[in-house]
Amino acid sequence: MSSNAANGRVQAAGEFDYIVVGAGSAGCAVAARLAEDASVTVALLESGPDDHHYTVWTPIALAKTALNAGPRNYAYYSVPQPGLNGRRSYQPRGRGLGGSSSINGMVYIRGHRNDYDQWRELGCEGWGFDDVLPYFRRSEANQRSAKGQEDLLRGDNGPLHVSDLRSPNVFSRRFIDAARQAGLPLNHDFNGAQQDGAGLYQVTQHNGERWNSARAYLHRGDANDRGMNGGRKGLTVLTDTQTLRIEFKGRRATGVRVVRAGVEQSLRARREVIVSAGAFNSPQLLMASGIGPAEHLRGHGIAVVHDLPGVGENLQDHLDVTIQKAVNSTDLFGYSLRGAARMVSEIARYRRNRTGMVSSNIAEAGAFFRSRPELAEPDVQLAFVLALVGNRGNAKKKPGHGYSCHACVLRPESRGHVRLNSADMRDVPLIDPRFLSAEADMDGMVAGIRMIRRIYAQDALMQAGGKELRTDGFGPGDGDERAIRDFVRDNADSIFHPVGTCKMGVDDLAVVDPALRVRGVEGLRVADASVMPTLIGGNTNAPAIMIGEKAADLIRAAA
Repeated sequence: MSSNAANGRVQAAGEFDYIVVGAGSAGCAVAARLAEDASVTVALLESGPDDHHYTVWTPIALAKTALNAGPRNYAYYSVPQPGLNGRRSYQPRGRGLGGSSSINGMVYIRGHRNDYDQWRELGCEGWGFDDVLPYFRRSEANQRSAKGQEDLLRGDNGPLHVSDLRSPNVFSRRFIDAARQAGLPLNHDFNGAQQDGAGLYQVTQHNGERWNSARAYLHRGDANDRGMNGGRKGLTVLTDTQTLRIEFKGRRATGVRVVRAGVEQSLRARREVIVSAGAFNSPQLLMASGIGPAEHLRGHGIAVVHDLPGVGENLQDHLDVTIQKAVNSTDLFGYSLRGAARMVSEIARYRRNRTGMVSSNIAEAGAFFRSRPELAEPDVQLAFVLALVGNRGNAKKKPGHGYSCHACVLRPESRGHVRLNSADMRDVPLIDPRFLSAEADMDGMVAGIRMIRRIYAQDALMQAGGKELRTDGFGPGDGDERAIRDFVRDNADSIFHPVGTCKMGVDDLAVVDPALRVRGVEGLRVADASVMPTLIGGNTNAPAIMIGEKAADLIRAAA
């Protein structure tokens, strides 16, 4: 099923009040919230398929979907990165209903309150932490929230289920104990009053199944329910529908040109077009439609609607490095005959009661810490993974059993950009994060590696045995800094949190204003992670959903 017909208010020519391009984390939220008004019609356009597939619902399947190109993963690569010794960075992006929330690690992190207060200080009025907190709360049904009781931080009645892990792995517990032995405090709630410390992550799951943004906002919750508008009669969801460009009359967006089943057609928006195609494809669509750096557009034969130099600039991403340790235990994921036998029993367990290793998001535990005591908030995040993982997208052999720990610098100073490869939206955009172009980012990576090795050296993990891989050249203790820096350049890669390419703000490079309206034109907004002026301190899925929630209110207020 690829679409849901709306009610009779939708005209045969394809007219809607609102058209939302991209059914990812933010797009599902903004479209569903707009369609709560029974007097309007909304079209939600998605280039990929629906999300009714076991690889979406089953948590452990992220090991397949996130690391491999397929119908639900664009699996982009960046241009060669000088800071990574000329390697291309693997850049997966979700394709299909739910977008990247259908292939991500399901970790629910809002970020530090200072991140949003900084947005406000940069001129984004209405985006301070106290302003956005109600939208986080409105979006979530948090397992920890006491039903019917006031909780100033959590929501209990939203569409997005946020849960504690049902079957935390014994090694995740070991990691937390080791982190405490290494001097980090225990933190039971990374979205609470303090972010510092080590603990288990909450996840976007419900009853042991992934709860992506499509399931939250478009479906009724049942995996067998193949409806896609959540009972909202005014919402039409069109999958396998590639948007080619936004159409304008003068400087006003009037609709979009799409191709569906090989046929091109125009869809008209009576009120607004909202672009929610993500940090790579949102600027790509603006540029393909004539909004962006004029010289770059003319170089691809695109007529300039509005010269907006910030489109595609300000790309920020969390660079990540991983330290692996081989451990011969089938409590950890890996390839072996014993491991295969264990997984047979775990699959049966999952089918019975949705618990066990199959319900794991693999990155169950983590930590936030400050690399320098004078910092106002944590600047490095760790994610403990129950498998041997290294460079994503470059797997050459099946690994044995073991664990890994990721470290990423939360607020990188490096800035990159997205450019057109051609005027055709079906072509891959040119992605250049310019990783490690700012030297300060390398300092944070070194601090992250040193903290990981300090944690690995504690009794709680040492008692399980095993051997670190590829770190012999580091030496004892904090290790040789030059060797660590070389290791980072040889092994670091994205942890898949690109933002900022349609920056919100009031400066000359801002693409949208604080109401998310594209500057210089009318009837057009962007609502997704691309509008973030700076990266938040943590995973970006929850903030993207918050942006979609807030965007819907901004749009309704304008109407």
